[in-house]
Amino acid sequence: MKLYYLPGACPLATQIVLEWTGTPYELQAVSRSEIKEPAYLALNPLGSVPVLVDGDFVLTQSAATLEYVAELNPKADLVGQTPRQRAETRRWLGFCNSDLHRTFSLVFGPGAYVSSEAGQKELAEKAAARVVFLFGVADKHLAGRNWLGDQRSVADPYLYTITRWAKAKQLDIGGMANLQAHYERMHADAGVQAALKKQGLE
Repeated sequence: MKLYYLPGACPLATQIVLEWTGTPYELQAVSRSEIKEPAYLALNPLGSVPVLVDGDFVLTQSAATLEYVAELNPKADLVGQTPRQRAETRRWLGFCNSDLHRTFSLVFGPGAYVSSEAGQKELAEKAAARVVFLFGVADKHLAGRNWLGDQRSVADPYLYTITRWAKAKQLDIGGMANLQAHYERMHADAGVQAALKKQGLE
């Protein structure tokens, strides 16, 4: 498999799952300019990461790449065994993808939605406040839990990756002890450390 990525961006979650499952893979770093060029757009017309190539199969979207790798490696049990476990995994995967990640995009790039400087500032601030609220939902859910679901799943690397962004942006999540414990648990993991090292992040 070949994973196209921007350092520290959402493909980190997929890379962690590749490490967890012991799947052989190749990393291909791309720049923000490269993902808008014709060669890359032929792989992903949206001009975004991740792109996961498995032979003649080209897959985009983080949620899809995470589940694909997990389903190719059922013994790793990263989706769940029962319908309820799988539903919980997909609920939190959806939360990370559709709520947290999507809202964070407004913090990173408000200029894509608003032209004026004042409007961009307001949008970024409101989006950041919403992101903090969403992290609060995850923090409350994680009380007394090691993972988002009943066991470690593909949702956990996604939450970890976005938590890294929040720390980089210095968002006000310092008082969320359960979220911090989840971050530290993930950060200490050997597969996570391997992924970070390969991206030059540690």
